[in-house]
Amino acid sequence: MASLLSAQCVASLRKSGNLISLSSAALSIDKRRYSSHGGSPGEYLHRSVVPSMHYQKSLPRLPVPKLEDTIRRYLAAQRPLLDDDQFRTTEKLAQDFLNGVGKQLHEELVAQDKNNKHTSYISGPWFDMYLSARDSVVLNFNPFMSFNPDPKTEYNDQLVRATNIVCSAVRFMKTLRAGLLEPEVFHLNPAKSDTDGFKKFIRWVPSSLSWYGAYMVNAYPLDMSQYFRLFNSTRIPKQGRDELFTDEKGRHLLVMKRGNMYVFDVIDKDGNLAQPAEIQSHLKHILSDTTPAPALPLGVLTSENRDVWAGLRERLVAAGNTEDLRIVDSALFCLCLDDENMKDHIHISHNMLHGDGCNRWYDKSFSIILAKDGQAAINFEHSWGDGVAVLRFQNEVFKDTTEQPLVHPGSAAAAVDSASAVRRLQFNLDGELENGIKKAKENFDSAVSKLTIDAMEFKKGGKEQLKKSKLSPDAIAQLAFQMGYLRQYGQTVATYESCSTAAFKHGRTETIRPATIHTQKCSQAFVHQPGQHSVDELKAMLAECSKYHGQLTREAAMGQGFDRHLFAMRYLANSKGQALHSLYTDPAYAAINHNILSTSTLTSPAVSLGGFAPVVPDGFGVGYGVHDDWIGCNVSSYPARNVHEFLQCVHKSLEDIFTVLEGKPVS
Repeated sequence: MASLLSAQCVASLRKSGNLISLSSAALSIDKRRYSSHGGSPGEYLHRSVVPSMHYQKSLPRLPVPKLEDTIRRYLAAQRPLLDDDQFRTTEKLAQDFLNGVGKQLHEELVAQDKNNKHTSYISGPWFDMYLSARDSVVLNFNPFMSFNPDPKTEYNDQLVRATNIVCSAVRFMKTLRAGLLEPEVFHLNPAKSDTDGFKKFIRWVPSSLSWYGAYMVNAYPLDMSQYFRLFNSTRIPKQGRDELFTDEKGRHLLVMKRGNMYVFDVIDKDGNLAQPAEIQSHLKHILSDTTPAPALPLGVLTSENRDVWAGLRERLVAAGNTEDLRIVDSALFCLCLDDENMKDHIHISHNMLHGDGCNRWYDKSFSIILAKDGQAAINFEHSWGDGVAVLRFQNEVFKDTTEQPLVHPGSAAAAVDSASAVRRLQFNLDGELENGIKKAKENFDSAVSKLTIDAMEFKKGGKEQLKKSKLSPDAIAQLAFQMGYLRQYGQTVATYESCSTAAFKHGRTETIRPATIHTQKCSQAFVHQPGQHSVDELKAMLAECSKYHGQLTREAAMGQGFDRHLFAMRYLANSKGQALHSLYTDPAYAAINHNILSTSTLTSPAVSLGGFAPVVPDGFGVGYGVHDDWIGCNVSSYPARNVHEFLQCVHKSLEDIFTVLEGKPVS
């Protein structure tokens, strides 16, 4: 269930009987038109004609699927994973659930949902699932998304880029809080809806009706309820269940360098962005500070088991560190300035996903990491929100820093007294805390030493060719993972693809289940029997996989998957202290939720690659993007799996698929 970049699902929405597939990374900034009313570049990114939260009140509610639909979809997803005897058992349990306990749980869930119209049925249980998890947030939950380099290479200098990113981040925050950030909307017909005329009209439609106005022109506003947690927010460890803390009064930035922690104000007392030259001066002061790395870096505690960290945090409070912890928790965000240059994509992935554990505060809602060579990424804590808000933030910051940077190579830092403006935090540590930090570092090193990351670029085709062949690019990428796994390990296994349900009020994610009877049949044909099928037969199988995957994607984006519904009913039974029905104790239920292939897709002009660790010890964490003429994968694994060989098998699968699309037989 863990670290999935869920903004990236290929979402689909239904309009006038036509089913249209669209990428929810179509939040991509290059297609966004802003209506602006001027305003100094120092204050806001833009001034939206339509208030940021204009659509929030009238967003449609996430539907609770019909129970019979959920059971039908669940069994369809189980079919390729089970032999005939296992499937008969699971089918029997599912039918029994449908006619008995499940019916009752479903009715209670629907009644509860009717009484809570301000939210969605998944929101509470989903927060609870994340906040109650006791595993370390590192590897298990926090993903990363790395920025593309600034096209103007001289702007990739660590100090210049850090200053510009901080300034743009503050401008984003100010634009959001002023209600001037363009609302997040999917435009299926931008020529009609993404226009100044439409925006000037819709702003006068009351909030309670505005969604319907957008819907009439084929535009789908997205939920923005998570956005307020982007800034001044931290996950606080507590015994049993963590808490989310936000203090919007904080005006300071937390900066980490060599494991030391510094703070300074980036917003002045009037609420304005501090002078960029001053921010540059303060960051320069931190970069040139000669204070050695602490022998006991406090940040590594945020990588611990949550109960262990909760106990140690209580010790920190008892040792007189309350005020400094409050400063860390209320900081706008965390900026990590690293000492290393990045060697390659793999090095970037390891550094941005986990680093050395010392120069991070993993509990902040997000951290911006800048390597010595200016390579930048966002690492974010996952309980407060999904990839949608973070990707929007990253897109806007990239656009702003590259199009209107506020400091330049050769810009003079302000002649200010940074030594007094910047404070290095110093914590009182007792013996128990010292031992806790040492142990946390040992545990961290042990965990990350087991992680392998490898990447692959398939250069012989991409989105354009697939669309010409009338195939869904996402479906073909997912099929390649199924074929690759079959080639490597000889079986079909539980697979998870994250899909955003942000088209609904307080939507989170739904699961697309890409392993189907169609992908299984097609993979068998390509891998084990290529000579037994004609090119046309193989093409027909590809079309069938694409069509069915498209249907699953549409259903998931419309809140019509089965995973969240079953999860919510199980959560309800648990909360009542009710014994779980045998559907939930069936080994097949455990197996389908043991996601060996955990996948998430991302394409954006701001992002070069994203990644996360596997969600199970014998799994793969597959980040991928289908570009116009190439396909990229960034994949992680633990020692139980061979990631290098998996990528070779995926590459071979893509070669075979594109060979068939060219009308040639598979060798």
